[in-house]
Amino acid sequence: MASASSFALLPSKFGGVSEIPRSNFFEFRPNLTSSHHPRFRQSKTLRVSASVSAPNLELRTGPDDLVSSILSKVTESDRGVLLKKEEHMNVAEVAQELQKYCVNEPVKCPLIFGDWDVVYCSVPTSPGGGYRSALGRIFFKTKEMIQGIESPDIVKNLVTFSFFGFLEGEVSLKGKLIALDEEWVQVIFEPPELKVGALEFRYGGESEVKLRITYVDDKIRLGKGSKGSLFVFQRRNTSV
Repeated sequence: MASASSFALLPSKFGGVSEIPRSNFFEFRPNLTSSHHPRFRQSKTLRVSASVSAPNLELRTGPDDLVSSILSKVTESDRGVLLKKEEHMNVAEVAQELQKYCVNEPVKCPLIFGDWDVVYCSVPTSPGGGYRSALGRIFFKTKEMIQGIESPDIVKNLVTFSFFGFLEGEVSLKGKLIALDEEWVQVIFEPPELKVGALEFRYGGESEVKLRITYVDDKIRLGKGSKGSLFVFQRRNTSV
């Protein structure tokens, strides 16, 4: 159960993160464990004729409205699994608008640090890999999908789940964050650790993911994986 492009930061082999080899989670490999977890330019003017109804059009006036809009679209969507193609397109549209308000050199922005819930991925099976596939979701119910970024360069991914609704488990991953330029980061992860009931073991090898930070503020962070997957992270314990 991990991330996709490392900010998508879970190893693809957590069940197959499409952005990452094996089990990487910046596009969520078990994409980071929260450090506080017990474990561990102009606004668009839409001109519509008075005789025309356009219920799907939104008048957005700034980043705060866009943040609220994108969160409303992904909430209760099982991190994107339940959304239809058109709804994914709407999320991508708002993310594109938000990108215009991103700070310069987001990689250097201290707002990237903290604990984040993975609330959306445009490729739903990316965060968590096989655990999040259609078959995997029959057996594994995802409870939390968290990514923690600690200064100066530590990334921790954590996915907690229940197996058949009664056996608790988690997959965690720790990695080192490397800034590639002002927007792109790379995370090199250690082998993931799986815990199910009393069992605890590591499997697989190292993995890495790359992610472009396209927006960050005190509430959300957006990331684009190297293959185009869009991730929406919401800061934990923050209400919008």
